[in-house]
Amino acid sequence: MTRVHSFPPICEGEPRVLILGSMPGKASLLAQQYYAHPRNAFWPIMAALWGFDATLGYGARCAQLVRRGVALWDVLRTCTRAGSLDSDIEPDSIVPNDLAALLLRHGSINHVFFNGAMAETSFRRHVLPGLSDRLAAIPRTRLPSTSPANASYSFERKLAHWRAITGVPAR
Repeated sequence: MTRVHSFPPICEGEPRVLILGSMPGKASLLAQQYYAHPRNAFWPIMAALWGFDATLGYGARCAQLVRRGVALWDVLRTCTRAGSLDSDIEPDSIVPNDLAALLLRHGSINHVFFNGAMAETSFRRHVLPGLSDRLAAIPRTRLPSTSPANASYSFERKLAHWRAITGVPAR
């Protein structure tokens, strides 16, 4: 078992949407980039939704999200995990990120989207109980995981669900 740590958030300006993953996988941790696994559909989906080239450098892809009012982070700050899969996470090892502070600092966020079931479950269990009523009332939606492990969803099916993030208006 290895103790793993997430990255700082990608969150600048006045984002309207926050996308939360669970914990970066091995490829992402090695590259120090969100969604670095070559078969993860996250960046191709973002590129399709926002009309940018998915092969741009990592910094440019992140800038494209910021430009569109999208923030990105993980629910978990640290955990113990044997491999890259969410199912490998030791439940008793979970330490969440301070999402309350992020949401307070960026009051423009008016919708939280989860990249898969583990992100949503971890949020409900480890973050939601500590949120104020106002922060707990921010709408939340679970989307299908962009992970290659979610092979039951085709790229097109994932993309169709992920279109929901484009319809969130600014405050």
